[in-house]
Amino acid sequence: MADHQEASVTLPSDPASVATARRYVAEVLSEWGLPDEADTADSVRLIVSELATNAVQHTFGQSPTFTVDVRLERQEWLRVGVTDSHPRWPKRLPAAVQQDNGRGMVIIRWLTAEAGGRLSVTPTEDGGKTVWIALPWSVGAPARSVSGC
Repeated sequence: MADHQEASVTLPSDPASVATARRYVAEVLSEWGLPDEADTADSVRLIVSELATNAVQHTFGQSPTFTVDVRLERQEWLRVGVTDSHPRWPKRLPAAVQQDNGRGMVIIRWLTAEAGGRLSVTPTEDGGKTVWIALPWSVGAPARSVSGC
């Protein structure tokens, strides 16, 4: 069994790419042994949707693509990151603004914390950032490597 499995896909910053990112991650997780109907699978699909939506909507055309990375570390932690080249990091919006938008990061933080995970943001070499979530992996089946698009 490998200590580290990973897969990634780079997609155009277009609203249609959000569904593609979600499907890609669902397929990877399924191949790694996580049943589609598992609560964790649902949470990860929603988190990927929110992160990909943020990468498309909040980069203001300054990031022509975004990349989704999926990593399984020592069969203990599932890490999912969405990278874009826009320099602005996600931030919490005031409650009044959150009435109409800004709930994506709240959803991501809540789902991540609920699963016993953590959220982080790291800078990229090109001045962008990757928003990562890390969740405990509780699937007993060995993971298989999946090649990206």
